[in-house]
Amino acid sequence: MDLPPLTSATLLRRYKRFLADCQLASGEILTVHCPNSGSMRSCAEPGQPILISLSDNPKRKLAWTWELYWSDASWVCVNTQRPNAVVAEALAAGKIPILQHYTQLRREVPYGSHERVDILLSAEGQPPCYVEVKSCTLLEDDRVIRFPDAVSSRALRHLNALTEVVHNGGRAVMFFLIGREDGQGFAPADAIHPAYGKALRQAHADGVEILAYRTRVSPDKIAVSAAETLFF
Repeated sequence: MDLPPLTSATLLRRYKRFLADCQLASGEILTVHCPNSGSMRSCAEPGQPILISLSDNPKRKLAWTWELYWSDASWVCVNTQRPNAVVAEALAAGKIPILQHYTQLRREVPYGSHERVDILLSAEGQPPCYVEVKSCTLLEDDRVIRFPDAVSSRALRHLNALTEVVHNGGRAVMFFLIGREDGQGFAPADAIHPAYGKALRQAHADGVEILAYRTRVSPDKIAVSAAETLFF
């Protein structure tokens, strides 16, 4: 997907989960919206270059949004509102071989117990395919990309909902989108949220398909590149 025009800045601090202060090249300091509810471990170090976008919505309290972070090896997509669109675009273009041959794609469709699936794929003569997308940015010391970067009861609910889909005869996919180009492989972050790692393995055993895909991240575009090795 194409990104809006981005402006360079230096990260000063990230705080209160959804706020960050940064400094423009001119010296001006801005408070920007941080669209990421996680801990952002490994992608929020003060002093690092970031890229921000400017909204033309006059109703917004903060006009600027933090989009990308420079890790010294790769741009990292920290805007968790982007991955769903990136995956939907890749699916529509047939770039996920295991999820080809569906004729309809819908987003944010109600299912389970008060949940909305990120993407619902359907085609005549096939069971519906429910796809949950998770944004992955956590790079640990072993260079493996992991999820989640904080305890997440919502992520656990999604696993339960996908398992219910399989039990009811549907197809369910947990799709981890890796929003950076450094590191290698994907695994659950057992040290951070052991219950999630256990639930992910159980969901897989119950028939939920687990996919992890790398992205190419640049200041003007984010695109799915290739499947990543799973370690779990």
